[in-house]
Amino acid sequence: MFSEDAIQDSSRLFAPIRVLVPGTGPRFRCGGLSVALQTARLLSDLRSTEVVTYRAREPSHRFLDDLLDQEDAPGEALWLVSWGFDVPRLLERLRGRHAVYQAHSSGYGFDLPPGVPVIAVSRNTLGYWGDRAPRNPLFLIPNGLEPHWLARGARPRNDQGSALVSQRSIDVLVQQRKSSPYVLKHLVPALRREGLRVEVQCGWVEDLVALFNSATVYVYDSAEYWRGRGVSEGFGLPPLEAMACGCVVFSSLNHALADTLTPGRTAHQIGCGSLRYDVERIGEAVKTPQRWQASAEEIEILMDLSSESVLEMHWQVVLNQLQFCAEAGGMSPSLELLSSKPTWRLRWERVSSEVVGKIRRFLTRN
Repeated sequence: MFSEDAIQDSSRLFAPIRVLVPGTGPRFRCGGLSVALQTARLLSDLRSTEVVTYRAREPSHRFLDDLLDQEDAPGEALWLVSWGFDVPRLLERLRGRHAVYQAHSSGYGFDLPPGVPVIAVSRNTLGYWGDRAPRNPLFLIPNGLEPHWLARGARPRNDQGSALVSQRSIDVLVQQRKSSPYVLKHLVPALRREGLRVEVQCGWVEDLVALFNSATVYVYDSAEYWRGRGVSEGFGLPPLEAMACGCVVFSSLNHALADTLTPGRTAHQIGCGSLRYDVERIGEAVKTPQRWQASAEEIEILMDLSSESVLEMHWQVVLNQLQFCAEAGGMSPSLELLSSKPTWRLRWERVSSEVVGKIRRFLTRN
């Protein structure tokens, strides 16, 4: 294993880093875009970094086609791709250049060329690519909370007790997007029949921190949403954002949510057992949130691990390791890189070996 000192001594660093997004306008607004722009902002503190668009031409950013026409491969730039459905096409266009896949959701079904590093945002996604591309360089850098969540989130701290959640105008907050039909059509009406103040948020909200600070309980149930689309919950920031604001979190535990949510401690499973079970637990959490919240110590640990200062340290280490890998030829398509056999071939070889073994045993007996 390379020592950290050896990695740090790598003399030539990638410059610039180019973070690829389809566009930055309202048409492309989503969690993936927010994370990509946050990543570009963090990397700009470490290396020369720019956002590059590849679908929409925008006056404030350079366009991928123009850059590819102007520059010969491979160059010194490090290209960061992340938009799931676009990844195979982008990697093909960047062939011969230093490209890295920042992997959010998994399950898109494509394979990666040998030597293309993967920076997973969750252990769930890391495990997916550890199985599907075990010979590619693999790294883990979780997503993080933007500073305004940590600065303004009204979460209880060690010296504040539970006073911050004792009087809030919303008993239960639900975000319509990604919520299951069970939550929207059954749980929300049932909670309202119990007299609880339930807010179903849809559309754009200018100040999400203020909204979350106004809620006692936050409900997030994305399992069916992602299963219906055939891909995974890439990281699941909303429950962390809710905890940053002192909410009691009821959530599904699918995919990357299991990275940060411990049922019965930092969060509570939603949609399990029966509707009455959910209604009674949420009702009790509204009445006595301090009994249902994660402890102040656990919340602070999660918040610290999700801070941008910690993410910057992760990025610094990974960039140095990527540089070392590139200089050793581990990202060069011109070299014979390590690769793994496709799944169909591994299964075919296993079945073939079993058939041959049976034939040999048959011939030996006869």
